[in-house]
Amino acid sequence: MLILAVDTSGKHGSIALAECGQSQPCLPIEVVDLAGGTFSAQLVPQIAALLARHGFHQANIGGFAVASGPGSFTGLRVGLAAVKALAEILKQPIAAVSLLEAIARSSALPGTVLTVLDAGRGEVYVGNYETGPTLRMRSERLLSRQEFLAESKGHAVVTPDSSLAEAAQAAGIQVQRIDYPRSDLIARLGWDKIQRGETILSEDLEANYIRRSDAEIFSSAKTALN
Repeated sequence: MLILAVDTSGKHGSIALAECGQSQPCLPIEVVDLAGGTFSAQLVPQIAALLARHGFHQANIGGFAVASGPGSFTGLRVGLAAVKALAEILKQPIAAVSLLEAIARSSALPGTVLTVLDAGRGEVYVGNYETGPTLRMRSERLLSRQEFLAESKGHAVVTPDSSLAEAAQAAGIQVQRIDYPRSDLIARLGWDKIQRGETILSEDLEANYIRRSDAEIFSSAKTALN
């Protein structure tokens, strides 16, 4: 099955085509990097060019995998909107993949790990995952840096973020630094979900923001004042 994977969650993104089958690993055909700040202009033309380079048409896509967050509100909306539209037209399944889940899958550490991404504003996205043959999520939360360091005592931390890795190591916490997940990993994890039937309809696909948007925060504050 031909899988199209999309990640527009961060400062930079990527798209990938992968050939996946039940009796073989999910093999990437090509990964294309996307420059941050121009996802809305780049994404659809780059998907079309990627398919054309390898002699494929949209109709050849058998499923979609998309990074659902956490990450940039604007960036995530661009990627999710494109996948929703294509999946609706082609009537193909969508697998939504959390970036914190992708980080956990990249880890070589056994047992329970805390997967961590910088959320800005002195806050951290933290996923609690049980690794092994089957990856299991216990929780995904938004914590302050101080809360993260306090809760990480006695746990192994996995992160692509150098500043968080350094802060955790300075606090005596076991840390594994990994590369930031790319869309070829999103494709593999998405294919696993498709095989397990863990898919979502295009109309139900939503971003995994974890943090509320500024508009929601300001709206809640205004309501409370009134």
